Amino acid sequence: MDSLTTTFAALADPTRRSILRRLASGPATVNDLAGPYRISQQAVSKHIAYLQRARLVIKRRQGRNHYCSLRAAPIKQVADWSEDYRRQWDQKLDRLDALLKELQSKKK
Repeated sequence: MDSLTTTFAALADPTRRSILRRLASGPATVNDLAGPYRISQQAVSKHIAYLQRARLVIKRRQGRNHYCSLRAAPIKQVADWSEDYRRQWDQKLDRLDALLKELQSKKK
């Protein structure tokens, strides 16, 4: 699987997106990340492992704690990929806006 597909698959799950949102504010332990969820720590660890495989999270050990950090480069790849589509839609909306203005001016 290519990296963009892997990133999209990782972002498809709301729990994983929530974990990434939390990590955007700074590193956190696995226990800290598991706190807000009504799922087991083991389930959160599986989500983190999925995010690691997608290269969205880096996990390091410090003493007895495992710290996770966000790696945002794959998210930038998604943003870059979607930018082409945003530009296309902007152009279409600009043409529609121009057409509507032209029609309004003809009515007057």
